[in-house]
Amino acid sequence: MPNKKLSCKTGLKKCVIKKSVFDREIKLCQKLSKENKGKCGWGKCKDCGVLFLLQKLYKGELVEDKDEIKKVKKDILEI
Repeated sequence: MPNKKLSCKTGLKKCVIKKSVFDREIKLCQKLSKENKGKCGWGKCKDCGVLFLLQKLYKGELVEDKDEIKKVKKDILEI
């Protein structure tokens, strides 16, 4: 591997995971967050980055802005 500086945008592309996987995992996050009052086996939803990893892998979008992070979590998890 060439000595390139690795960043969050290195190799960023869409559809690394299938839409069906993306949708299923988002629904699972929603379900567990609701059932467990904002928690799952991995921790607290308010501190979690799974939603953003899924978006990065499926949509090819990097969500790093604090306001955008809050909006995505509110829209998806209603927290």
